[in-house]
Amino acid sequence: MRAHLYTQKATMHSDLHKRTLLKLAAAGALAPLALAACGKKEEAAPAPAAPAPAAAPAPAPAAGPLKAAWIYVAPVGNAGWSFAHDQGRKAAEAAFGDKLQTTFVENVPEGADTERVLRDLINQGNTLLFGTSFGFMEAMVKVAQEFPHVRFEHCTGYKTAANLNVYDSRFYQATYLAGIIAGHLSRTGVLGYVGSVPIPEVLRNINAFTLGAQTANPGIKTRVVWTNSWFDPPKETEAANALLNGGADILLQNTDSPAVIQAVEQAGKLAFGWDSDMSEMGGKAHLGSCIADWSRYYKQTIQAALDGSWKGGQTTRWGVPEGQNDLVKIPDTVPEDLRAQVQAVKAKMTDGSFDVFTGPITDGEGKEHLAAGTRADDAWMGAINFFVKGVEGKIPTSN
Repeated sequence: MRAHLYTQKATMHSDLHKRTLLKLAAAGALAPLALAACGKKEEAAPAPAAPAPAAAPAPAPAAGPLKAAWIYVAPVGNAGWSFAHDQGRKAAEAAFGDKLQTTFVENVPEGADTERVLRDLINQGNTLLFGTSFGFMEAMVKVAQEFPHVRFEHCTGYKTAANLNVYDSRFYQATYLAGIIAGHLSRTGVLGYVGSVPIPEVLRNINAFTLGAQTANPGIKTRVVWTNSWFDPPKETEAANALLNGGADILLQNTDSPAVIQAVEQAGKLAFGWDSDMSEMGGKAHLGSCIADWSRYYKQTIQAALDGSWKGGQTTRWGVPEGQNDLVKIPDTVPEDLRAQVQAVKAKMTDGSFDVFTGPITDGEGKEHLAAGTRADDAWMGAINFFVKGVEGKIPTSN
């Protein structure tokens, strides 16, 4: 891995809630990370690993405030993945007051840099660490073994330990709702999707978007352009323009900046925001934003750490039913009956009577991947390696 430069920003609150800025530097230049060492979300799960060790008893609550730290793979900024997690951190601060002292570090590269940042945060006295990038997984597993008294929470991974949990969101549910709107409103019958990296979570979202659109127009097409990065605004803009020039009139993205929706707004077309509410940035182009609200999970986890009930070896995946994922800020320009249709489907997701990936699910060549009437489980969704019928093109290799 090439060396990187990253900047650490930390907010630490004392009884007077004063903020201190921390900076970490490592030689080198920050560059888009290769897939093997990048990404905040999950890749195809390998063959089932041996069961995680039995959860160790939670450490007894320490005197003074709980010190918790978050590490982000991209800048916090004012929109996107890291921004959404930081909003959850701030919500936890507000909820727990002087019982909680928080720190965050942004632009953390994966690999040895991740390990170094984690160890530094532990040396500063943090005993609860949240890693919000899939690519942080191996580093968190390693450091968790070295510091059994520290609690680790990894977002979107699949490896747990006695002091390491996994948490995730079901973005594909909100993506399906966006697809319903796109299918009804597209005039060209061609949708565009700016993909980050071709891993199961991204493929799952592309497929869900297309399946939702097909409820309105069975013949609709989705075209995908890949950036091979989670956060690269120039590449995201180029990808959006390529899709627009290719005939797509409504776009969705799986990347972290608002560059896509801003490019679409300049072109006079339509798009959805991603990760956080991008309504103000998208202007007239904005049809809604597929968001994740992490605040409930963070509050629940921190409360467990405070009262001594925190347990390792856990995996938590929440979505629309739990209020973690949603399609928000659908504008009045979307017809009222269409907005009502979206709400009706969301209600069925919430009560469990509808699931996005219910068979039959087939790919573009007609091969059945899920039998009629069968609901996909997390193992199936974590291993998706195909496009559903209607998605054009081939899936690039992950190397």
